[in-house]
Amino acid sequence: MSSPTGPDNGLPVRMPRPRPAGRHRRPEPAVAPEGAPALVLAVPGAPSAASRGLAEEIISIGRSELPGLDGRIGYLDGDDAEGSEFPSLSGVLTAVAHERAARAEFSRAAGHEVPPATGPDAVVVPLLAGPDGDLLRRVRQALMDSSAAAELADVLGPHPLLAEGLHVRLSEAGLARADRARLFTVTTAADGIILATTGGEEAVRAAGITGMLLAARLAVPVKAAALDQEGSVASIAEQLRAEGSTQLALAPYLIGPEAAEGLLDTACKEADCATAEVLGSYPALGKLAVAQYSAALGITLGAAAR
Repeated sequence: MSSPTGPDNGLPVRMPRPRPAGRHRRPEPAVAPEGAPALVLAVPGAPSAASRGLAEEIISIGRSELPGLDGRIGYLDGDDAEGSEFPSLSGVLTAVAHERAARAEFSRAAGHEVPPATGPDAVVVPLLAGPDGDLLRRVRQALMDSSAAAELADVLGPHPLLAEGLHVRLSEAGLARADRARLFTVTTAADGIILATTGGEEAVRAAGITGMLLAARLAVPVKAAALDQEGSVASIAEQLRAEGSTQLALAPYLIGPEAAEGLLDTACKEADCATAEVLGSYPALGKLAVAQYSAALGITLGAAAR
């Protein structure tokens, strides 16, 4: 056996390395402050096992980014019944508020001094890549319907990490090179990208920002279109072809649950092009959810803020 002061058997002792000082010092890992509000992920669309698995994966990534995070999932079309498999957003928020009040009451009963509650009970992060007005109105209504003091965070985009995710999904489908610097080609790579989103004109404008970042990564033109506006995708496809693109691809600027079933298939037929998968549980989404949570609270939480 060895001891911290020296080896008993002549073997070297592994001592902890000293932490480097100055600018080379690594930051301490971020940890959620004690009593921090819950992060409640607002999931749009019809509840399903797939959307639940997606939301759970994003929450799991969020907890790895910010240990100690109290992550919850609430569905815009969820059930208010107690113990529901898909609890409604308003029901989850109400439960969070009741739990916070119960913890305070327990502490008082135990003789501890409990300061008045400050800050929200929860921060709601919409599971949306862009600003879908109709869905965000429903999120706000759920906040008002609950008994919680809740703060609404911004949607996850636009952001360079979403452009990265779109690039990855396109490369997985064989529609873009994984790395522009590598000296090989993909014969099916697109020379024009339709960035398809939902939420109307405001969402299309916001998607255009991420589209510019994607265009810089791929060195091909990228134009945003609205999946939920008739003729929008076909019109953008015509514009790209008129500008010289001959092989188009559709990149869904969607996480997944927010799009009605069949929208992507219809868009692909209208544009006569292949499509990549939705962003889904791309790891950056968990990071962005934590970043929006911390931004809503006005705090910087180390890795969560990057």
